[in-house]
Amino acid sequence: MTELATDPTTRPVPDESADNAPGLLQRVILPRPTDPTRVRALYVDEGSGVRLATEPPQPGDPTQPVSLTLGHRGQRRLRVVSRTSAVVPAGSEVSFGAYFNGFAAGYWRRWSILTEVHLRLTLEGAGRVEVYRTKADGTHIYVGGEVVEGRHELDMALDLRPFEDGGWYWFDLVTDEAELTLVEGGWFADRPAPGRAAVTIGMPTFNRPADCVATLTAIGEDPAVLAEVTAVILPDQGTQKVRDADGFETAAARLGGRLRIVDQPNLGGSGGYARVMYEALGSTDCEQILFMDDDILLEPDSVLRAVAFSRFARNPMLVGGQMLSLQARSQLSTMGEVVDRNAFLWRNAPKTEPHHDLADRPLRQSPWMHARVDVDYNAWWMCLIPRSVAEDLGLPLPLFIKWDDAEYGLRARSRGYRTATVPGIAIWHMSFLEKDDTSDWQAYFHYRNRFVAAALHGPVNPRALLVDTFKRSLRHLLLMEYSAMALQDMALRDFLAGPEVLFPTLPTVLPEIRAKRAEFDDGRPLDSATQVPLAELDELAAQMFPNPPRDLKGALKMLGRAVAANLRTPNPAHHDVPQRNVPSRKAHWYVLAHLDSATVSTPDGRGVTFRRRDRALFAAQITRSARQLREVGRRWPELQRRYREAQPTLTSREGWAQIFER
Repeated sequence: MTELATDPTTRPVPDESADNAPGLLQRVILPRPTDPTRVRALYVDEGSGVRLATEPPQPGDPTQPVSLTLGHRGQRRLRVVSRTSAVVPAGSEVSFGAYFNGFAAGYWRRWSILTEVHLRLTLEGAGRVEVYRTKADGTHIYVGGEVVEGRHELDMALDLRPFEDGGWYWFDLVTDEAELTLVEGGWFADRPAPGRAAVTIGMPTFNRPADCVATLTAIGEDPAVLAEVTAVILPDQGTQKVRDADGFETAAARLGGRLRIVDQPNLGGSGGYARVMYEALGSTDCEQILFMDDDILLEPDSVLRAVAFSRFARNPMLVGGQMLSLQARSQLSTMGEVVDRNAFLWRNAPKTEPHHDLADRPLRQSPWMHARVDVDYNAWWMCLIPRSVAEDLGLPLPLFIKWDDAEYGLRARSRGYRTATVPGIAIWHMSFLEKDDTSDWQAYFHYRNRFVAAALHGPVNPRALLVDTFKRSLRHLLLMEYSAMALQDMALRDFLAGPEVLFPTLPTVLPEIRAKRAEFDDGRPLDSATQVPLAELDELAAQMFPNPPRDLKGALKMLGRAVAANLRTPNPAHHDVPQRNVPSRKAHWYVLAHLDSATVSTPDGRGVTFRRRDRALFAAQITRSARQLREVGRRWPELQRRYREAQPTLTSREGWAQIFER
């Protein structure tokens, strides 16, 4: 069922000539009043290797030197007036060489039609503008500057040609005796953008009504963003409906008829995003489709930047936003991701640093961030797909919650469409450090969907994939994660059943997964370790844990002892009283493998599982895993052929219509 929040006949159609500003690539933006102090480091660099005058020179005393000190982090030199305007006090230097206000020139050089970019600033007061660039190794180069007296309109043309391998542009504002106001500013192309800015934003949701309303509000509150939005499609798959949340009516009214709510059963991420694309292609005149998660905090300018990057792209391509941590908001969780084509696993792009805190090591002091990072795909916490690409590639595969985004990126690449994950285009999302979804109910989808994607885009020889999966099986068992192994069994069973079962099981598999997981101790979380008898270890022993192996030889020896321990009969007394309480961060295989039982806290700290060693289950599950993996290896050519032949149906409107229209 599709419900429009307001009368569909009033839905605005974007005006082809109504660009916010011809050629605008990204606005200069400032932090929100409610942002934590450390988040300022994403917008301005107020103390990372910049000169700060401790006292301005006294008038009439030319002999008095200006005392210079090295700025330190935490200083607040900039007075923020609005999201696009700020004042630099007298005797200060503030750099806009920060994540959201630096210009990632290397990405525009590689992927766009532009050969130069213009920095345009409107300034009032007295001071200087200094413009810098970097090379791919992070080396800083002074480009030029201008003196400001009174009202000043700066327009500086900057060459993009030196950025083949990476590098950034930015500007600093410097004052002496008077303050300087940045009225507004931005980075512009030397020409209007090709095509139209007409983006449909799609945000599937499952029981996150407050988060959704916050995102809808952020879109509607920014006139520049709203001017480029043709529709907002929200597949609501939960029981806590967005339309019932506080603030919904106000947020919907601001969207001016653009909002469409689609009520449907919980079909997971792919089912939600497929519905977005299904509706966008079938009933809107959009030129871009922007996928976003429901549990994000949106920086609205990222919408404008993604659309601009797409319009100026040399060829149609996917434009991805990076992920900042919602828990530690100055932290960049990932710079970009690639897929290992042998083991067929996603991973962080080489030579990048995940969970990088920009409040501690800002952009200008992080040389690794200046090399351009190329990716295979972008996760759908924020990813823009041009309409022409969606029409060519079709809809997502029916893969529920995992691998749908990675598979789509690989599918796009196989047809000549690349993906760019662009710094400065980003949302805040829950960090990977806060969860381990490879061992909870999502384990089924990790395994099955990974094998489906590998059958479509993976190697002819699946050896590395099978070996890696068997290693993961052994790790699950040493951790007493018997429910994860049961879900792996289901996943491989369903993969072997072939592509024909993907659509029929999409709406029904989740209850089966939850029921299976609940059969095992590690699948029944408790609120606290106090719900079972406390371990009898003294406090000193309780805080001592084995060290990890130092080398391969040590790891193999430790693994051998761990497997032997799991083949011994456990002490029955330990099944009533846990031997020890293990924090999540200490729950390694070489710790748990030698215990008959333990409580293990969940990664989010909200509960524990009481795990108990089961010798018979260990033997049965490892044997079952080995047998299934051998069968996958034996049937791999046949499975690859079947999945590849079925792909056009699995990604077609007609295929998805059997789910959406029944």
